[in-house]
Amino acid sequence: MRHLKSSDLKKTLTRINRKGYKAYKDLKGAYDFGDYLLYIDHVQGDPFASPSRLRVRVNQDVAGFPLDTYSNRSREIALRDYLSRVFYRNIGRFSEGSRGSGKSGLISIDRPGQEILQRSSVLINKEFVEVRFFLGLPARGRSIAGDQAEEMFFKELPAIVRHSLIFRKLDSASLYEHIHTAEDADYLRELLTDLGIVSFVADGSILPRASGTDKRPLKDKKVVPFVCPETLRIEVQLPNRGKVSGMGIHRGITLIVGGGYHGKSTLLDAIMLGIYNHVPGDGRELVVTDPKTVKIRAEDGRRIEKVNISSFISNLPFGQDTVAFCTDNASGSTSQAANIMEALEIGAKVLLIDEDTSATNFMIRDHRMQELVSKDREPITPFIDKARQLYKEYGVSTVLVIGGSGDYFDIADHVICMTEYRPYDFTERAREIAHKYRAERRPEGGTAFGSITERIPLAESLDPRRGQRDVKISTKGLHTIVFGTESVELAALEQLVDPSQTRAIGDAMSYARRYMDGKRTLREVVETVMRDIEERELDVLSPSPKGDYAYFRAFELAAAINRLRTLRMLQKRQ
Repeated sequence: MRHLKSSDLKKTLTRINRKGYKAYKDLKGAYDFGDYLLYIDHVQGDPFASPSRLRVRVNQDVAGFPLDTYSNRSREIALRDYLSRVFYRNIGRFSEGSRGSGKSGLISIDRPGQEILQRSSVLINKEFVEVRFFLGLPARGRSIAGDQAEEMFFKELPAIVRHSLIFRKLDSASLYEHIHTAEDADYLRELLTDLGIVSFVADGSILPRASGTDKRPLKDKKVVPFVCPETLRIEVQLPNRGKVSGMGIHRGITLIVGGGYHGKSTLLDAIMLGIYNHVPGDGRELVVTDPKTVKIRAEDGRRIEKVNISSFISNLPFGQDTVAFCTDNASGSTSQAANIMEALEIGAKVLLIDEDTSATNFMIRDHRMQELVSKDREPITPFIDKARQLYKEYGVSTVLVIGGSGDYFDIADHVICMTEYRPYDFTERAREIAHKYRAERRPEGGTAFGSITERIPLAESLDPRRGQRDVKISTKGLHTIVFGTESVELAALEQLVDPSQTRAIGDAMSYARRYMDGKRTLREVVETVMRDIEERELDVLSPSPKGDYAYFRAFELAAAINRLRTLRMLQKRQ
């Protein structure tokens, strides 16, 4: 792309001042500002439309980031995340904000939350650092406000860039703390398999959140820092922080028990989000979990397409097939069974289940109910009768919050009791109780778990076009993707944390169609998409650079595809 001079941009703004808004299209191009290049990639057609997409690229001889700030993948992702945060803060510091009609005067960038994620908003390598952001070109009514645009381009933006993308202008101690925190978490996550655990919760962690909508740590005098029971304590040596200790959640079946409001679900939520790295000061910096961990819940009303749920449900009335189960309106039990089988299909190795968000009849059938309703009249095989088989045959561990059924003591490898937000190892006590009070219920799971049947998605059933119109993919917040004429609801995917992940998943659903050839399984399709992202970054999902993508896992991509109501599948022949 040919680079114009910054003075050319100023001349164009003078020329189009007070003209109709569409004259802003003349700005598209690349401009040399001396210390950096400005790329105007997309110009909005209306002051009320989505803001224009811009990029700034600073050569490393100006930016000056030391190689050790991005010398490995962990550090690189953390640095990119950090720079997005700094750029966001400096927008508030140097930009006047909204002025004029519509989105006039707004400068914005993808705003990170508590998690350190791979983002498309910042790229860095040995040659340059690039930031991608949005700018609402200012207008009065629907006429160009050229003087205001000039102030944004030549006063506000240079100050933001200078204080965000030049290493010597940054707080190096804060930057390295961000990098080291992420690197330690990644290093610890790599150790989990050798340690024989699926999750690690460091001593001193602060697990409670400020509120259901505020994911920052709760700051209250009553907050109890996490202290590991001695019997579950593990010590590890980290590259930056050195020796740390904490609780290991071992492979197998772990129960989290305790009274209401004593921290059971809080612990499970921290484990659930341990698949991500967290920012310094979050309280969960050293709570890390196996990346192949999936939270499972009931999901009434979801659509299910040819999922083999026969391990859990069979002999439905009227001969309804559960080997290739289909429904447009799943019950709590059938949805929870399907959610498990779909996660296993993509390669899940750890399941997290909270009884509060589970179907009761899916979790347990006690002795009295067995006496009242015989097994030949009950289609559901409860999870209690399948969890041990799942671990024995497939190596899939389960971490389960349970408060209403001691029958689970019979299958547990470890029992952690939360009392006033402190964990205690109740494994031996639970075994004593299980031995003293023998369960009267009869196992109903048979001798084997059953088959995990892979499925083949049909590309024609994923059509993001609206009739004869162009492709239409958009998102509404964190939990809704508008895919053509369909809305894909993702509220049950509790491990999604950022709307930019949802945005990327929507485009990845369309991108994945190129690999749906009627032969590849869903697992093969999503793994190929993830490999493309690993090799070519999130940019592979879009024909033009986008700064509002964040990394997601294969599990969430597959889950979104599974929830598209037009989806059609074939089962792979065994």
